[in-house]
Amino acid sequence: MKSRYLTKNINTPLRCIMFMVKFGVHLFLWTERFDRSAIRLIEKAKRFGFDGVEIPLMELDVIDVEATRRELKKNEMECIGSLGLSLKHDITSDDENVRRNGIEFMKRCVDVISQLGGDAINGVIYIAWGKIIGRGRTPDEWKRSVEALKEVCKYAYSYGVCLGLEPVNRFETYFLNTAEDAIKLAKDIGEPNIKVHLDTFHMNIEEKNFYDPIKMTGDLLYHMHCCENDRGIPGTGHVNWDEVFQALSEINYDRWLVIESFTPEIKKVAALTAIWRKVAPSADAIAEEGLRFLKQMAKKYLS
Repeated sequence: MKSRYLTKNINTPLRCIMFMVKFGVHLFLWTERFDRSAIRLIEKAKRFGFDGVEIPLMELDVIDVEATRRELKKNEMECIGSLGLSLKHDITSDDENVRRNGIEFMKRCVDVISQLGGDAINGVIYIAWGKIIGRGRTPDEWKRSVEALKEVCKYAYSYGVCLGLEPVNRFETYFLNTAEDAIKLAKDIGEPNIKVHLDTFHMNIEEKNFYDPIKMTGDLLYHMHCCENDRGIPGTGHVNWDEVFQALSEINYDRWLVIESFTPEIKKVAALTAIWRKVAPSADAIAEEGLRFLKQMAKKYLS
């Protein structure tokens, strides 16, 4: 296991603590797109004490793969990919061409994240993110999603990349809202590299508690977003973090704990995620104080 530091601030280590999990930050906290100007954020995340960054893949064409790879290596940082499919990439669409666009786009995402040394792409990868049409999912949509993701998984397997299904709240999708739904979809896809990604913000809305869904997901849990109920600083709201970390401990979770929060200053992301007010003093405060809290919880339950 690697040594991590519990820090009072980004410059002052208090003591060395052993963690199996890795701590990450979603770069939407500081930028709305991962272009060349955002590469510097890798070094910033490193200074805060994170082990890696979650890179948004929605705009693949603006990502400078070589420069990003150099920056990751220079700072000894890891990465994972984050994805929310657009309507033009909706793999549940009635239009076969749209479904094919989505499949090929996800294959390109696999290419990029594997070139960056990442081993996972997580998020709303099973339908267009934000698609709401006034009804629940249909058997045909489920079948299309299964078939498309089965193909992408087979492609990703040769690159050592896993795909994580993230159930999100009812205001963002009608397709997967709970861990139980995500487990069912993963089992229907049936590929060894299809996994589940849980997010405490969405769990706070859709689940009865935090403990049972994590325990139910078990070995399928491959990624964890640690977000407060209001998207503010983890540890300052009413998410039951003891339930979260107790369950993670019991399933021997050893992957990523990622802060995914947003601020009104990042206008495009704020509009997509309905952030209309300040939920924290600053993005840096979310990163610094949130990471300190998560490391304290990891020390209590996972070290």
